[in-house]
Amino acid sequence: MKRKLISTGSTFEEKIGYSRAVVQGDWVFVSGTTGYNYDNMTISEDIAEQTEQCLLNIKNTLEKANASLSDIVRVTYILPEASDFEMCWPILRKYLGDIKPAATMFSAKLADNKMKIEIQVTALKS
Repeated sequence: MKRKLISTGSTFEEKIGYSRAVVQGDWVFVSGTTGYNYDNMTISEDIAEQTEQCLLNIKNTLEKANASLSDIVRVTYILPEASDFEMCWPILRKYLGDIKPAATMFSAKLADNKMKIEIQVTALKS
């Protein structure tokens, strides 16, 4: 099985030493993804907007792996403030409502105080 590494060009990937995603066979492992717009390295202060940007970033990454959001089998949400999670639900339902992957949410401090959510997914290409 050939291994493929995917990068978004984020400065974090280079500084820390990780890949946005690793493709191993039909599996795609997408690293924790935040709401940064990688085109201009900006991030909204609004958690719903960050959530949407996270999912757009994940969608773009999956496409580079010849996969799609519908291939997601597992998702993990990490939020510094657990009480903010409900504000994300409409966006999560918009992108994942029909897919219904196995999911976990936990609260933990993120690398930058601007980050209000981080999302990690595992996909199995169909």
